[in-house]
Amino acid sequence: MAVALYARVSTARQAEKDLSIPDQLKQMRAWCKSQGYTVAMEYVEAGASATDDKRPEFQRMIGDATHSPTPFEGIIVHSLSRFFRDSLEFGLYERKLNKAGVKLVSITQQTSDDPSGEMARKIFNVFDEYQSKENGKHTQRAMKENARQGFWNGSTPPFGYRTEEVPLQGRRGNKKRLRLDPAESNIVKKIFNLYLNGHRGTALGLRSIATHLNERGLLKRGKSWGKTEVCNVLSNPIYKGEYYFNKRDSKSKKLKPEIEWIKLEVDKVVSAKLFDRARARSAARAPAKVPPRLVNTPTLLTGFLKCGCCGGSMTLATGKGGKYKYYKCTTRINKGTKACNGQSVPMENLDALILERMADKILIPSRIEMLLKEMRQKQTASRTTEKEEIGKLTAELKDLEKKRNRLFAAVEEGILPLDGSLKRRAHKQQVRHQEILTEIAGYRRSQYMPLKAIHSKHIENFSVAMRQRLLNRESCLGKEYLKLLVDNIIVDGKVATISGSYSALANALTQTTGGVPSFVPNWLPKQDSNKRTGE
Repeated sequence: MAVALYARVSTARQAEKDLSIPDQLKQMRAWCKSQGYTVAMEYVEAGASATDDKRPEFQRMIGDATHSPTPFEGIIVHSLSRFFRDSLEFGLYERKLNKAGVKLVSITQQTSDDPSGEMARKIFNVFDEYQSKENGKHTQRAMKENARQGFWNGSTPPFGYRTEEVPLQGRRGNKKRLRLDPAESNIVKKIFNLYLNGHRGTALGLRSIATHLNERGLLKRGKSWGKTEVCNVLSNPIYKGEYYFNKRDSKSKKLKPEIEWIKLEVDKVVSAKLFDRARARSAARAPAKVPPRLVNTPTLLTGFLKCGCCGGSMTLATGKGGKYKYYKCTTRINKGTKACNGQSVPMENLDALILERMADKILIPSRIEMLLKEMRQKQTASRTTEKEEIGKLTAELKDLEKKRNRLFAAVEEGILPLDGSLKRRAHKQQVRHQEILTEIAGYRRSQYMPLKAIHSKHIENFSVAMRQRLLNRESCLGKEYLKLLVDNIIVDGKVATISGSYSALANALTQTTGGVPSFVPNWLPKQDSNKRTGE
């Protein structure tokens, strides 16, 4: 009779270090030889639990067994627990094999084919399932205690971190702790910086950030960045030092009660304040809260305008074949004047008026002087942190230069061939070298920014220049400021009310990069009326 052998261990670590699989196969081959069976195929599952059927080799074996004609008439396992540790699933798969004419045989738990043998198999399987659950319970308890002591239970650490082997005092073996990976954590910092501050005056979204990183060779462990990967970084609280073990059920993935979570102390990549700012911006730009047209449309006020008559949104409407452009209430467009009798407003008039009022509110010397005062205070408070970051970057730069020198020396001495792979590696190192120099220069510019040397004359000149940029309709600055600072604009007849908060402006202008401010949700005081929209 032709048979197939199935050997399994629960984890990849067991497969690497244990002798269980070779021993299972040796015993099963010897048993088959003694019974006169021919081994047609062997299936080895190195690292898969038998509590479910999510096992590639297992599924391949079942597929082969149920295919007609079947290549073997029996499946040989060392013990029934190697096949399944769930009594219900065991019965279902055994029935499937029986229908295909394939018999399941354990060399250490042999039973007859009569009712008593069937009962014995069920008893064996129930005990295997019970033992599996008990082992799982004790393993989970040990992993919880491991996390309480600050050790890492996972295999692959999150991007930005690496694992460090820690010897145990008075005991054999090592455990793992999470430590910052200098190169990867700097990429994480760059992602947050690009998301909040943009690049060279241009705001970047998730896809743009992924493209920016990929073009510069800043990959995610050898793989290209995508929109989802960037989003995962920006939303993972581990980067602000918050990681919880036992947060979700390993099988259902559902959240457990918060009382069961175990907090693991990890090093921060970014400050909690910076992380929360990124989350706030993400929430503010979510499609459920902000329509895509607000982010993407070139029309200045689309997405901000609300009709003062009915509360509906106002959108762009045209007349005379596109010759004239208006902002018009969507309720009136869709349902007619009976639903809303709000007036249409000429687009150019309203655009110009809103930008002028924003310039009048924002770019006056007294307000800029107030914001400079806040910038000086923040600069003083951040200098210690900036020095620490410069120190870390300088250490990474020295380490990178050593690696580059060793690489070049190996090529010069003929130890390594100058092939395409080596060229790509050298290019990545060169890109990272330049990135570090740029980051260090940025921190130093911030440290030595001569805020105390800025006088009233400089402020006045800055105010005039920025006003010109804001009112220049060919630049995108006006739209960026609106997205950044305005909640909504309610148009009621000849009155337009801009809503926001003063604190948002202070945060925005103290964290600008290349002239484009970072995200904050509000700007002007509530119910600030700007009259005469029709002029």
